[in-house]
Amino acid sequence: MKTLFVLLGPTGVGKTELSLQIAEFLHIPILNADSRQLYKDLPIGTAAPTAEEQARVRHYFVGTLDLTDYYSAARYEAEALAVLNTQFAERDVALLSGGSMLYIDAVCQGIDDMPSVDAETRASVLQRLEERGLDALSAELKLLDPDYYAQCDIRNTKRVVHALEICYMTGRPYSSFRIRATKERPFRIIKIGLTRDREELYDRINRRVDLMMDHGLLDEARRVYPYRHLNALNTVGYKELFRHFDGEWTLDFALDKVRRNSRVYSRKQMTWFRRDPSIQWFSPDKAEEIRNFITKQISAKA
Repeated sequence: MKTLFVLLGPTGVGKTELSLQIAEFLHIPILNADSRQLYKDLPIGTAAPTAEEQARVRHYFVGTLDLTDYYSAARYEAEALAVLNTQFAERDVALLSGGSMLYIDAVCQGIDDMPSVDAETRASVLQRLEERGLDALSAELKLLDPDYYAQCDIRNTKRVVHALEICYMTGRPYSSFRIRATKERPFRIIKIGLTRDREELYDRINRRVDLMMDHGLLDEARRVYPYRHLNALNTVGYKELFRHFDGEWTLDFALDKVRRNSRVYSRKQMTWFRRDPSIQWFSPDKAEEIRNFITKQISAKA
């Protein structure tokens, strides 16, 4: 039986270095499951693997998209499964690592089959978003699909827009397509979760923001500022600095918001992950213990 190891955990916990160590230990590449690291113009603010790290281990799904490219968890599912199919033809194990909950679930459980949205509908909804704003579109969603509206993060532009696109394309509520049926995979999935004490994690997140600034986050954010309306940039680290560029916030205040929002996001990730009883949890500092666990899992199915 082929085995996919999934290394997951909240932002700042230490996935990158450990994923490199595991990949080198197993002599395999890494499939990235961080939705924002796919965008090649955002390496600093997304803490994407550096050129040196990518030289150590081959990475898939890092720096492959332009900011204007449309991408989705469903597309990621299809493309990641295609890579895994190729990998499993050559070896018995593969490694996926990241913290984007929907992308991990897309590979492990599958995404509901949704109708494709045509260019005309997409352009129409985006035009209304630009002209009327997110609040107006959220109100439309409440009328067209009250069930999804009740559970949707209505401040998440991408989700509101996509739900409306489906409603208008099909004449049916978006929620009617969300059957949440788990798809069978032709490989075994072993999930390894990384966790730290909350105060330690928060300290790492705070220090990582400072390190990003030292590496040029401010200049990176300024370069992509003209594209701030794109969903790719509705992201912690950029949206706060954009408000600084707009003159609303001082730089220090914006950076405090980046730190705070990063901590909030880490809590959301952990809430999501803890619903999954199949995850085996480890401290990132226990690399040898994790390697032994992996070896045992491989030997059990040898």
